[in-house]
Amino acid sequence: MYIKEFFVPKRHTRRSKFGVIHQYTRKCCMLVLRCDNCGNEFHRPRGRMDPNRINNNHFHVCKNCNSKKFAQKMGVTRKHIWDMPASSDLDISRL
Repeated sequence: MYIKEFFVPKRHTRRSKFGVIHQYTRKCCMLVLRCDNCGNEFHRPRGRMDPNRINNNHFHVCKNCNSKKFAQKMGVTRKHIWDMPASSDLDISRL
């Protein structure tokens, strides 16, 4: 689940062609996400994610969880939802 984004200043050094060392800063945009498998919050750089996945329509899994196992589990639950009869008594907000 996407929660928010924030900026972190990153300091770098480089050497000019004359041998002088310069320091400069860059702002790195970080995303705060909640794992849909275990519920822990984790950070990920925005530049390393597909822009279409930065919303709550996609699932997000942290590095501690097995993403392939989670995907298989979610596929089974979605299949059960699609196979339900229309006359079932389940509340639509629980789906």
